[in-house]
Amino acid sequence: MALKMNQNQNQVFPNCDQLAACFSKSFKHLNAEQMNLLFFEEQCLLLKRGSVIYAEGDSAKGCYFVYSGILKVFKTGLEGKEQIIRFSKSGDIIGFRSALSEEPACTSSKVIEDAIVCFIPNHSLTQLIEKNPMFSMELIKMTCKELGDANSYITDIAQKSVRERLAEVLMQLMNSFGLDQDNFLQISLTREELANIVGTATESVIRLLSEFKNAGYIEIKGRKIKIVDVLALKRVGGVY
Repeated sequence: MALKMNQNQNQVFPNCDQLAACFSKSFKHLNAEQMNLLFFEEQCLLLKRGSVIYAEGDSAKGCYFVYSGILKVFKTGLEGKEQIIRFSKSGDIIGFRSALSEEPACTSSKVIEDAIVCFIPNHSLTQLIEKNPMFSMELIKMTCKELGDANSYITDIAQKSVRERLAEVLMQLMNSFGLDQDNFLQISLTREELANIVGTATESVIRLLSEFKNAGYIEIKGRKIKIVDVLALKRVGGVY
């Protein structure tokens, strides 16, 4: 379902030029006319943590561009347990594979840090793909990367211990979102969300974080995690 713009929050929204500048960070081959096509309707919404962008089984009438904030993309397993597949941040688009294949959404997406998200209808996306082969190639590369990441995750689940996977996830979060000036990860996750990335019970993540803290690999301040010893975490996670 297309997102509706909240007129009461107009002042916080980016204009078309700002949206185009952010989009160009990831997709560099659109001219001004094509950018206008993409953001002409500017169906954007300011969303708070916990807001659902789309859910598994929804009709995919378009995709979503993340202007700011952080989203999680996940599947729901037995008893409603989430398995987080990836995170999306500023400059990313999500839901485009289901939109292009004209199939119901195969994942769900939820806001974990307040976000501005813009809806791109199918007809706009299709026109860009038809008119701009370089844009099409960028979408293909993005799809290939997602498939590669999924293959790596399947291998890790089969061959690595929970301890190894947690250390690797902390390194991935550091590489994706960076550290602040005090070396804290610039993404704040609940222990349950960390468990849903690693693929284990919340209790196991709490125990292992405590173990990493006692070993001097990390420090913990509420939900914030400070990376103290990168090399040690890489060794534990088998990240080279």
